[in-house]
Amino acid sequence: MLVVYFHAKRFFQKLGVALAAIAITVAIVATNVYSVKKINADKQNVSAGAHRELPIYCVQTDEKKVAISFDCAWGVDYTDKLLDLMKVNDIRCTFFAVEFWVEKYPEYAKKIVEAGHELGTHSRTHPYMSKLSKTEMQDELKTSCAAIERITGQKVRLFRPPYGDYNNELILTAKAMGLYSIQWDVDSLDWKNLSATEISLRIVNGAKNGSIILCHNNGLHTAEALPMIFSTLKNRGFTFVPIGELIYKDNYSIDGTGKQHKNS
Repeated sequence: MLVVYFHAKRFFQKLGVALAAIAITVAIVATNVYSVKKINADKQNVSAGAHRELPIYCVQTDEKKVAISFDCAWGVDYTDKLLDLMKVNDIRCTFFAVEFWVEKYPEYAKKIVEAGHELGTHSRTHPYMSKLSKTEMQDELKTSCAAIERITGQKVRLFRPPYGDYNNELILTAKAMGLYSIQWDVDSLDWKNLSATEISLRIVNGAKNGSIILCHNNGLHTAEALPMIFSTLKNRGFTFVPIGELIYKDNYSIDGTGKQHKNS
């Protein structure tokens, strides 16, 4: 009988230790789960509260105005055709040029400006600028603007980040240098060599008051698509203006979608 008692006592002692261990483990797990949730919640709160700098994607306006733009980084095969079509249709637009493009084709930079169009910078070397230091960003913008101004005599006021890539530092750096950072809300995808009809439909179906349209000067079918784009949007009552005449230069705000609003 005494032996049974001691065995039972040992069993319950071990059970008690085991239960205590389980209780401790549960408490630790619960604490860890709480900690993880707390950390995630804190991250979300920080993220939600963090201020995000944005470029201008489009403009809030009651006027039926749009801006078509062309990025210039490689080649000039279709640039004369683009300029001819805009002249025939009495349209002025905005080009964004990389410094090495401007230096390789200075005559085209001059043609663009002499035809009444706007020429902004697309950086010096076409990098992913969010990966650069502030000093490197400044160099990309400073030298590219200087090249454009030296060749064309036109002051550079607009900047389009290569690949549409940016961060807060870039937007603030450009702003400090007197540049408005410009994106787009209508993408032609002409760089994918879409057909002229596909490019046209993407643009005319996407354009609205204050839209900024992205094209490329060396798109394979971009020039072919322009007549339909111009005629369709003009028939809908739209006028085409350079981006510099579409955006607000002061007393404005940019909402979370990148739309620029005039402050009342």
